[in-house]
Amino acid sequence: MHYILSKTSRRVLEHFARTRVLLGFDFDGTLAPLTVDPNAVRLRRRTRRLFGLVAERYPCAVISGRARSDVLARLGGIPVRAVVGNHGLEPNRNTSRLWRVVRPWIPVLHDRLDGLRGVVIEDKGLSVAVHYRSASQKRRTRNAVVAAAAALGTRVRIVPGRLAVDLVPDVASHKGIALRRLRARVADTALYVGDDASDEDVFTLNEPGRLLSVRVGRRRDSAASYFLRGQSEVDDLLEELVRLRSRPRRLSA
Repeated sequence: MHYILSKTSRRVLEHFARTRVLLGFDFDGTLAPLTVDPNAVRLRRRTRRLFGLVAERYPCAVISGRARSDVLARLGGIPVRAVVGNHGLEPNRNTSRLWRVVRPWIPVLHDRLDGLRGVVIEDKGLSVAVHYRSASQKRRTRNAVVAAAAALGTRVRIVPGRLAVDLVPDVASHKGIALRRLRARVADTALYVGDDASDEDVFTLNEPGRLLSVRVGRRRDSAASYFLRGQSEVDDLLEELVRLRSRPRRLSA
């Protein structure tokens, strides 16, 4: 992995900025810092301003594990080209069918996990997130969450996260597929920034020259080609992207 804000890597950024590039971002832990309470996650004021400037200059997409409506509310009118929710499941023509798959999971999870301290079950409509950031015994709690997920049957896909486990219907969709579809519609190349295990579905696409993958936080086991040292450096990356296109320009869809 190479540091994306190094002098050499900035030349790579400059090259991508000259192409018909789609910029994709995860939300939690990437555009916004993580918090103990998932409901408290917000864009910093500086990030909001910079991301707004970036969205005026490039087609941008936010691809999140959150429900799409939740992400839209937190963006607050920033003019992104697309918002994809629930790890690529939204928007989806089969929303009602997926919703019916997920409904029976909720009581089972509450029955098995409500006695564990520090566990929060978040119903996201088309998926469920089980957070254990506040648990004192995180490994034991995570094992209990995975065991509870196994009891839901074969139609569930477990998506590991940072002190959380997402449970989604086992369908052929994830963040990597979502990014490819969006790029085919609006761009030739893509830059994607993410911080979590679910973002590896993008990083593992392995498309040199067409995809610039950036992980927030360096990890040896990540498939991302570049990294930022921490979430606060996302603002520095956004600022550089603004500089590389000093004047807003519209790209054809």
